[in-house]
Amino acid sequence: MVGGRVTSEEKSTLSTYIGLGVVTVLAAGAVYFFLVSHQEKKEVTGFDPNRPVPNDVTLRRRLKPEQYSVVRENKDQTAFQNEFWNNERVGIYVDVITGEPLFTSLDKFDGGTGRPTFTKPISKDLLVEKADTSRDMQRTEVRAKRSDAHLGYFAVNSAAFRFIPIERMKEEGYEAFQPLVEKK
Repeated sequence: MVGGRVTSEEKSTLSTYIGLGVVTVLAAGAVYFFLVSHQEKKEVTGFDPNRPVPNDVTLRRRLKPEQYSVVRENKDQTAFQNEFWNNERVGIYVDVITGEPLFTSLDKFDGGTGRPTFTKPISKDLLVEKADTSRDMQRTEVRAKRSDAHLGYFAVNSAAFRFIPIERMKEEGYEAFQPLVEKK
């Protein structure tokens, strides 16, 4: 500093230090958010019966709006305009909330409804059936027992599921369920 004035060289040095500080803070923030998102993905990959069911705040953040409206607000998707109505790949359908395997592709059939239709769940203990007399109708609602997710009625909503193809089952933590979808 010459006579109380900051020289251009000192300004340049100061700017460099401030720039390095900003870059360091931004890099640390990026690493933090990467680790947090990786941890959240790890939390929801595979099925762990000991993992608590996420609360509604978490579900609103994690799920797409259509998924949330189906599983928590009991909405139904439009026939023939949903992800899995005509899916013919081999794999399992898991609860979009908990990751719990509910149905296999081997038990899926074309019920003509434009929504996934299954002959049976992986286990009857995984589902709850409730009488629904709303809208002047008598029908049976199907819900996932553990998460209380609305799945649908005779046909279920694609938005209530994630589909795990057989070639990704081991990688995503569903190796124990592979025998259920391997053709004999």
